[in-house]
Amino acid sequence: MPAKGDAPVLPGARAIARHVRLSPTKARRVVNLVRGLPAKEALIVLQFAPQAASEQVYKVLASAVANAENNERLDPDALLVSEAFVDEGPTLKRFRPRAQGRAYRIRKRTCHITIAVEAVQTARPAKKAAAKKADKAAEPAAAESQSTEGAE
Repeated sequence: MPAKGDAPVLPGARAIARHVRLSPTKARRVVNLVRGLPAKEALIVLQFAPQAASEQVYKVLASAVANAENNERLDPDALLVSEAFVDEGPTLKRFRPRAQGRAYRIRKRTCHITIAVEAVQTARPAKKAAAKKADKAAEPAAAESQSTEGAE
C-alpha cells in the first residue's frame, strides 16, 4: 500500500537480461546513451551505436517495450526509458599458461542489464482545443485595438 507522501506511480514495464557475457563497464557506456529517451528514439540510437554491447541492450529494451505493450496494454509510441542500469554478474575465472610454468588468471566478466519503461502522460486534445478557442477570442480584441490606433 503506498504511503501518504509517495508520488503516483506511472504504468510501465521492465525487462532484465541476466548473465550477459559483457563487461559491466562496457555495457554501462551504452546504457547511459538511452537513459531518459523516448523508447522509439532509444531503439534507433542503439541500432546505430558502434559498440558491441548495443546489440544486447537493444534486445532488452525491445523486450521491455513488448512487455509494456502486451502485458500492460500501453501504447509503444508513448513510452519513456525511465530506468536503465547494469549490475555486475558472476565472473568466470579461467587460467592462461605463461612462461616458466606460471599461470595468469583471466576474468571473463558478466553483467545483468535492467531496463524499465513507463508511459508518458500526453497532453489531452481537449486542452489544445480550449487553448485555440482562447487564442481566437484574443485575436479580434487585438485587431480592434489596432484599428482604433490607426484612426487617431
